[in-house]
Amino acid sequence: MTNSATTIHPTLDSVRTVDGITIAELTGELDLASATALREELLRLLRPGSSRLVLDLSRVSFSDASGLAVLIGTGRRARLLGGFLRLAAVSPQVDRVLHLTGLHRHLPVFPTVWAATTTPGAQHGRAA
Repeated sequence: MTNSATTIHPTLDSVRTVDGITIAELTGELDLASATALREELLRLLRPGSSRLVLDLSRVSFSDASGLAVLIGTGRRARLLGGFLRLAAVSPQVDRVLHLTGLHRHLPVFPTVWAATTTPGAQHGRAA
């Protein structure tokens, strides 16, 4: 993580809907400084009838425990609404954290956005 003067807070670069699935592209760092705002933004994307969410994490350069907690909470909310959260094109930095913490077994990870949006019913994109 970089110091607070140069921290790049995550932004939702684009949000679009394809075949009833919301696809959000994140950039920046998922950390304590940004967790609350990011949580609010992601939860706003989830509502009854629109609870299938794919996060493109290809341009996320860092995640700490707070960022992971946001992803876990977002996934939980999506499931409560009858949908899902799928992570796509995860950057090597974030993928490493997911594996070190074992969360890759609980958060569905797909190699591409296309795979995340076209895989029917599967919760996990790859075996642990």
